[in-house]
Amino acid sequence: MRWAACIEYDGSAYSGWQSQPHAPSVQDSLEAALSKVADEPIRTVCSGRTDSGVHAQGQIVHFDTRAERRDRSWLLGTNRWLADDIAPQWFVRVPETFHARFNAVARDYRYWIIDRDAPSALWRNRVWHVHKRLDHDAMHRAAQTLVGRHDFSAFRAAGCQAKSPVRNMHHVTVTRLGDWVRIDVRANAFLHHMVRNIAGTLAVIGRGEADPGWIGELLDQRDRRRAGMTAPAAGLSLRRVHYPDDIQLPQPPLDDAGW
Repeated sequence: MRWAACIEYDGSAYSGWQSQPHAPSVQDSLEAALSKVADEPIRTVCSGRTDSGVHAQGQIVHFDTRAERRDRSWLLGTNRWLADDIAPQWFVRVPETFHARFNAVARDYRYWIIDRDAPSALWRNRVWHVHKRLDHDAMHRAAQTLVGRHDFSAFRAAGCQAKSPVRNMHHVTVTRLGDWVRIDVRANAFLHHMVRNIAGTLAVIGRGEADPGWIGELLDQRDRRRAGMTAPAAGLSLRRVHYPDDIQLPQPPLDDAGW
């Protein structure tokens, strides 16, 4: 039988989602816990791999098992065997045809920046601290150029293994909450480091070092070397994964006023 689960995690202590031979990963930790509950080896498939230090509130996984367990038993049992920085939020039975990655039609990411002189001690692992006040309105105007179907080579990591750099960006918003700047993006899929490269490039515009039209030039030039820096991983989180209407999964327990 096949199960789907929603996983929340703080990625600070991990080398990323994917299993690594010589480094801790979210996947290895989760599969070890699931295997204890199932009393058999469990392998998971995720909706999208996150990099080292990146967080998630709504990572979706699926796994197959012969173990007969209730959804509540999976939830309580798995959380019992996990460290407190990884926490499954729900488990549901799904058809054998469900695939966490290939059935996904869109993914939401959020990136946090704090732009004040003093860093945040409490949220140091979840935000990018910059010293100069950013013009978030200019960043938002610039970001609208990214909406639509584009070649995102200018925002693609050198080691990206995707076959095509073309992605469909559904929306990008940049908003301010006091000293905090929030970047929300949704696309059908993302290239390696794409959101972090977009955040680093928008920050250049926010500092007044380039005008909003620069984004369009970068898209046309398709040259990663001309864009801004790769923003730190700490500010990024996978918020939600969207599936077709005929696949009904519970929503992740998100607080839209916060992370």
